[in-house]
Amino acid sequence: MPKAPIRLTTSQAANLFGVSEKTIRRAIQDQELQYIVVRGVYKINFESALKWSQSRVKIKNKFNQNGIGQFVDKWKIKNKLYSPNPKTAEKVESKSAKADKSEENNTPVIAKIET
Repeated sequence: MPKAPIRLTTSQAANLFGVSEKTIRRAIQDQELQYIVVRGVYKINFESALKWSQSRVKIKNKFNQNGIGQFVDKWKIKNKLYSPNPKTAEKVESKSAKADKSEENNTPVIAKIET
């Protein structure tokens, strides 16, 4: 059974990606986003919106500063497949590896004392 696509309204997409609704509507007009119209409302395919948001530097920066991207560091996503920004996942991965090593070094050693 195929997955049902996730669809966003123009206002949801604008809030999610940190851009204005006008920018989203312009992208729809320029056929940069896949969408359907349901009862007169644009329903944008989430996957195409995510690819679009990462395809241009200016929009990618807005995504990271004003959109949901500003919270990615707090999520601590280690799997690059699910990370909106694979470079962030690499940073988190390296920090957690350092933390694991420091925990190994701070492990108390129990020594048997002979009396």
